[in-house]
Amino acid sequence: MIPLWLLILTAVILIAAAIGAGFLSYRRGYDDRRTKAEAEIGSAEQEAERIVAEAKKNADSLKKEKLIETKDEIYKARQEADREIKERRSEISRQERRVQQKEETLDKKIENLERKNDLVQQKLNQADDKLAEAEEIRRSQIEMLEKISQFTQDQAKDYLLKQLEDELIHEKAVRIMNYEAQIKEECEAKARQYISLAIARCAADQVSESAVSVVPLPNDEMKGRIIGREGRNIRAIEQLTGVDLIIDDTPETITLSCFDPVRREVARIALERLIQDGRIHPTRIEEMVDKARREVEQVIKSEGERAVLEANIHGLNHELVKLIGRLHYRTSYRQNVLNHSIEVAHLAGMMASELGVDPTLARRAGLLHDIGKALSHEIEGSHVQIGVDVCKKYKESPDIIHAIEAHHGDVECHSVIAALVQAADAVSAARPAARSENFENYIKRLEKLEEICSSFDGVEKSFAIQAGREVRILVVPEKVSDEQMVIVAREISKKIEDEMDYPGQIKVNLIRESRAVDYAK
Repeated sequence: MIPLWLLILTAVILIAAAIGAGFLSYRRGYDDRRTKAEAEIGSAEQEAERIVAEAKKNADSLKKEKLIETKDEIYKARQEADREIKERRSEISRQERRVQQKEETLDKKIENLERKNDLVQQKLNQADDKLAEAEEIRRSQIEMLEKISQFTQDQAKDYLLKQLEDELIHEKAVRIMNYEAQIKEECEAKARQYISLAIARCAADQVSESAVSVVPLPNDEMKGRIIGREGRNIRAIEQLTGVDLIIDDTPETITLSCFDPVRREVARIALERLIQDGRIHPTRIEEMVDKARREVEQVIKSEGERAVLEANIHGLNHELVKLIGRLHYRTSYRQNVLNHSIEVAHLAGMMASELGVDPTLARRAGLLHDIGKALSHEIEGSHVQIGVDVCKKYKESPDIIHAIEAHHGDVECHSVIAALVQAADAVSAARPAARSENFENYIKRLEKLEEICSSFDGVEKSFAIQAGREVRILVVPEKVSDEQMVIVAREISKKIEDEMDYPGQIKVNLIRESRAVDYAK
């Protein structure tokens, strides 16, 4: 048996021998690689030196070629520049010759002008001498005429002008009176004929409408359901519609009050639907109000289209058609404004046809004359100014805009169409049963009219007749002369226009009576 230490020693020796052999082998390989690398580096350096030398040769040859090309281009450019310089010199020489020729021509013209100026100056001097001679002759003649007539020149001129002025004034006054009388007779006859014909052909019905809406109830118990718990239902209706609900002791009725008739109509329809349905709560109220609003908008659209078709008008902006439809819910002195506008359109068109004016334009102006009333609850200002602004916005013609602006006499009529619309508006509003107002307002208006007339100095009595369409005024003859009556009538008319609000027009009729009393004894 071999001892353990001997085995360990043998293993150590074998390991050491293996390590030494491996080291010698690695050393030998390392030397070989190094020798090979040094040989490759040497060959690479030689190749690099060869490439550098070849590049230097190529660069020298390329440099020589570029120098030659550059010299050729410089030579060509120089030749081109010399050619251009020669051409420019020749052109300059031609221009110089031309300028020289023009200067010579101008010199000749200047000499001719100087000679002509001298001749003109001579003729002017001769003319001045002749004018002075003529003035001297005229002065001597005037002096001779003054001696003969015993008038100076200014006195004679004033005398002749005064005689001529007196003759012209008298002749002009006679002619004006004749023309005024003739024209007045003809115009009155024609106006009566045309207006009566238009009224006869347009017999529209008028229905008096109320300013508030009343909704009937099936029973008084429904009032409590409409009010709702702690008033939530009635608050919801008023907030959604903008209408005040008046619930009082009147049996089985509810009154809707609002300045806007469209809102009042929406509230009326919604409330009637809620009463029929029976389910009254805020959610259902909102749904019914929304449906009612859509229904009213549809009615507005259809009414506007109906009015446009009835008036036979084409090419109207669709927004204007909607505004016309809104007039269906608008009243003036309980007269429906939409029906009034259609009637004015027909009347204006008929009168325009009789006068030979464009009837289509007259009907269009008549239908649009009160368009501002559709927005008078929403926009500040008179319905005339609102209507003018709206029609300008939608590019209506200047004749239409002027007719709207002048239909209440705010501005003077400058066209036949404007005068026809003004007359048709007065006829539609003033004819019997067209408008109505309560008795108290009627009496107050008549009293106010008589009070205004009696406030003027020289007025003895005043009487409002024909439902306030005319006022007859008796004046004191000693205080108001015939000439002053025209001025007093105008002042009274102006004060009535400023202080009163009335439909149509009021005739101011002054009466002056002088009496001479004597007794035969």
